[in-house]
Amino acid sequence: MSRILAVATLALLSASSVLAQQAGKSSECGEGKSCPSSKPCCSQYGQCGVGAFCLGGCDPLNSFSLNSCVPAPVCNSGDYKFDNLDGIQSNTEYLGDASKANWVSSGQPEQFEDNVLLTLSETGKSSFGTLLASTSYVWYGKISARMKSSRGKGVVTAFILMSDVKDEIDFEFVGTDLQTAQSNFYFQGIPDYDNGKNLTVKSSTFDDYHTYVIDWTPTQLTWSVDNTVLRTLKRSETWNTTTNQYHYPQTPARVQLSLWPAGNPKNGQGTIAWAGGLVDWNAPDVAKFGYYYSMISDINVDCYPTPDGANKTGDKAYIYTAKSGMNNSVAITDDDTVLKSLLGTGTNMDADYPKAKESDTAESPAATSDVATVPGLTGAGPGTNGHPGNDGSDNTVSETGNSGTSGSGSTSPGVGGFSQGTETQKSEGSLPKERGLQSSMFAALVAVMGLLVL
Repeated sequence: MSRILAVATLALLSASSVLAQQAGKSSECGEGKSCPSSKPCCSQYGQCGVGAFCLGGCDPLNSFSLNSCVPAPVCNSGDYKFDNLDGIQSNTEYLGDASKANWVSSGQPEQFEDNVLLTLSETGKSSFGTLLASTSYVWYGKISARMKSSRGKGVVTAFILMSDVKDEIDFEFVGTDLQTAQSNFYFQGIPDYDNGKNLTVKSSTFDDYHTYVIDWTPTQLTWSVDNTVLRTLKRSETWNTTTNQYHYPQTPARVQLSLWPAGNPKNGQGTIAWAGGLVDWNAPDVAKFGYYYSMISDINVDCYPTPDGANKTGDKAYIYTAKSGMNNSVAITDDDTVLKSLLGTGTNMDADYPKAKESDTAESPAATSDVATVPGLTGAGPGTNGHPGNDGSDNTVSETGNSGTSGSGSTSPGVGGFSQGTETQKSEGSLPKERGLQSSMFAALVAVMGLLVL
């Protein structure tokens, strides 16, 4: 049984192959295949583009060059409360300035009392869940999350660290097992069936708040629940005799929180079985509120000092200097981290949208770009206002079509085929009802590709 669970977990974390199945096309980059100079940035979902492709999650090892990706903001210690949504910015708007947003979102985060809700609905913008990713990276530190998981068949909540070269440290919560937190780790996305371990939680992960802590140093990694260390991994235990490397997470990572439907019928049977079966869209939470949800109350990040021997010439950004993807290939510099527009790349940070012509009127369609700028948005690129041009064409594709990939959840009218509906409504004075949205099947594809990386 443990081997079956491990294989299922591997299926969840093997993003490139899953995304290829979902999108109906092979990845454009990854596994040694680099992006072309015309769209130089390889997203963590295996597609090439500019703009948001070059920001958080940009894979430097499979981009056109190491400096195609925008330098990543360094670690920023802080206690991030979720009593409002002010610190959250859509990935269709974020340009790399971590001083203006703490989190980048896809899907539909909602506010409830002093929590942010990660929502998962059968239709609408959260039809394949919600993802929050930190704008600043962590290169060793202590990260805690006070949260409640979701519940139900096929529903998975996650709190993880993910680096741009796919070093990964996980807490995952399967909705049919509310007494267990699953821990896992990966080195550069390499599958290892023996890395996972189940951790027992003393009370319900859905009904009760718990504090989950990842304490990550260059020599040791621990997973804790409610101030009790439940698992310890030493770097010395991860030596791989085949590659002569320590297969230990060791590169700057983003904090990611997500709720997603592992029990989607299009997923593999192993993944569905691991998640407890297909998602039940008639479950009590969905019937009452319109969606599944998990609650995030607080994230605390305590950055540890720069590792001994690190290549440090500044204090603003992390970059990669070699394609080994090891800790000694990371440098800390004063390089800028902010794009001027979503047409920019790490080698052309000042690229801007085309200027409107004097003859243009308010009704004139915006000029567009043929290059993808946000993973998941297809057809026209950004116009003079940074949004796809309103040329009457269909900029979406079906779930089984040959689209691009990954975590895009638009919050602006007309972006990516989404249409913003009414303001948030309340249900019986409790959780907020999901906003009314119109979306194509592409809305589902967009969100699932942002979340299946987990």
